[in-house]
Parts: sequence; structure tokens; C-alpha cells
Amino acid sequence: MRIAHLTTVDSSLRYLLLPQLMEITARGGTAIGISAPGPDVPFLEVSGIEHWALTASTRSASVASDMKAAWQLWRLLRRDPVDVLHTHNPKPGVYGRIVGRLARVPLVVNTVHGFYATESDSFLKRGAVYLIEGLAGLFSDAELVQSKEDVVVMRRFKIGRSSRTTHLGNGIDLNRFQPQLRGSGRDRIRVELGIAPDAVVVGCVGRLVAEKGIPELIEAWDLRQTEFELLVVGPSDPTKSDALEPEMIDAAERSGVRFLGHRGDVQYLYQALDLFVLPSHREGFPRAAMEAAASGVAIVATNIRGCREVVDNGVNGLLVPKKDPAALAAAIDQLVRDPSARKAMGEQGRVKAQAEFDERTVVERVMATYRDVAKRKGRMDLYQALTASVSGTAGRGDSRDG
Repeated sequence: MRIAHLTTVDSSLRYLLLPQLMEITARGGTAIGISAPGPDVPFLEVSGIEHWALTASTRSASVASDMKAAWQLWRLLRRDPVDVLHTHNPKPGVYGRIVGRLARVPLVVNTVHGFYATESDSFLKRGAVYLIEGLAGLFSDAELVQSKEDVVVMRRFKIGRSSRTTHLGNGIDLNRFQPQLRGSGRDRIRVELGIAPDAVVVGCVGRLVAEKGIPELIEAWDLRQTEFELLVVGPSDPTKSDALEPEMIDAAERSGVRFLGHRGDVQYLYQALDLFVLPSHREGFPRAAMEAAASGVAIVATNIRGCREVVDNGVNGLLVPKKDPAALAAAIDQLVRDPSARKAMGEQGRVKAQAEFDERTVVERVMATYRDVAKRKGRMDLYQALTASVSGTAGRGDSRDG
């Protein structure tokens, strides 16, 4: 069996989809990642995953580039056929489903990681997004939806075929992110960063774009009423239209915010935190918040789709309105002042993560979907290959950095 995952960039293949790709190879199949070429390709290839390059694939808004990427995908699929094409992300999720069907790929599956429209967007924007997704959905055999709220939206507005829509959820490696790492990891990171052992540390993990709420977090820092350290972990993303201006980052650094850039040891960085903050404007099902919960860290997040599935307000964290720096500052101050509440919420976060965020469950749901679609479409050769193989590696943390 030859199964290909299509994303915009190679980092998504490595950091979001690696367990699914590794499961294919563990079952004796060929795993293929299709994306723009980048620095994560060598890691994928060393891990036994083929990589096909779409040189025109880009995160930036460019219809011309997207059309060229679709043409490149068509040529790849016609030259070297696959049994399953699994698409991800908004742009390749649209053109990938269409091209996959036109190229006669036997099974076309899509994962909805979060619609690029929320309940607060205009009716026009929501209508356009839902229409495009609905049309693309006609070309797929199955839709795997990470957010329960998106499932409700899809059924309410009849986006795609409800009989082929399944709630997938999202997951992380619970062995990599766990409270038991507290101690050496926490102390090492704090020594490295020159942070006192008794200081309260608040952290955010995400790309440096406005959509992640970084401007509101910086403003909340300026409004703080308590003393704490603020760490922001994540790469810049200059290709995005809402990338943070260097002047904003420089001003925040002068005021005391610490930007650490991309890190491969985030599992230890969570251990150095007393509180995790995710002030995003839009999320599908936020991985960073799941990682913080699994690490036993209390969370402050915006009250939006995705975040509401990770944070139970008042149980393992607090939810605040999006784009509201004052409310964000108040919630942070509240938990900075209350170590017992932070501890209790962190413990509840770990409980929730163990019950709901195990990536092994997600991997098995994906493989079960392939089996169900193969059987429904009469591809008994692929169905038997998927059923005869024994799963062995889903969720192994040794294939990740750090």
C-alpha cells in the first residue's frame, strides 16, 4: 500500500503528521509526504518516508502559485500512482481533493484542521469558506474533522456528505509531554535562561503572527499587575500577511518579553512554565495547548473553537474573550497570584490529556477510516493490507526531536 499525505510545508509533515506516516511504514506500506521542500525533508527521509516536492506550494495567498502546485501534484500522481491521498491544510486540502479524484487516486481522504472562518466572521466570509469546502468535499471519500464544533457546522450547513464526515479529534505523544519530567528539565531550562527557581514563568508557544494573539499578549504584559517572566517560543513567519513587524518584537524585548525562537526541546520548556497562554484568534485544535495540558501546566486561552476543547473553564484553565488584552491580563494576574489554583488546574489538565489527547487513538482512527473506505469502494487488496498488518509504532516519541 502506498499512502501519501499532502500539506503546504514540510514542517507539518514532521511535527503534525509524523505518527501517521510512521504507522504506514510500520504496517509494511510506503509512506509519502508531499509538500514544499524545506529543512525538515532530510529528517523525513532518514525516518523512511519518501518526500515529493511541490516547489510552487506556499503559505502566502497566491492563486497563481496554488494553480501551479495543483499542476505539479497532478503530474506526480499520474507518474507515480498512490493508493491513498490524504490532504491537509486549507489550500492543499481544496486543490488536493480535486486533483486526487481527477488523477484517479482510489482513496481520497481529507482532514479538516479548522475552517478559516469562525462564528465572529462576516456572513460573506463564512459563506465563501463553507462553499469552497463543500465543493471540495464532493471529491473526497472521507472527511476527518478535528473539532467537534466544526462537525456541527458541517452538518448544519450541509458541507460535504454527512455520511462521510467523522470526528477525529487531535492528539500528542503523552510519553513526551508529561509532568514527571519536572525536575531536571525545569531546572535546566531555568538555568539556561537565567531565571530564578522561585520566579513565576508564563509562556506562549506559537508562530509570531497576529492570528496567534501575540500583539494582545504583549499588551497584556504591559498591563500586568503582578511580577512574572514572559517567554514566547516560536519561529517568525514572514510569508504570512499578519507576520509581526520587527519593531513590535524589538519594543516587546525592551520591555522584558523574551522571544526564544523555534526550539526542538519544547517538552522541557513546558516544564519551566508555571502558566501557559494561548491568545489565538482562530484555532482548529491547538497542539501547543494540548502539550501544556499533558505537561501539567495550567492554561489561559481564548474562548474560541479548538481552545474550548482543550480548556474546561475553571477546571484546567481559564477562557477569555479573544482580542481583549485587559481580560487576558486579568486572567494571567489571577493565576500568577494563586499557586494552589495553578497546581490544581495543571493536575486536571494532565487527567484530561490522558483521557482525550492520546495520538495513538487518532492514528488508529485514521487507519480505520482507510479500511472502511477501502471496503466500501471494493478495494479489498488495500483493505486486506490494512487489516492484516499489526500496528506497532503509533505514538512513539523516539521519532521526535529532543
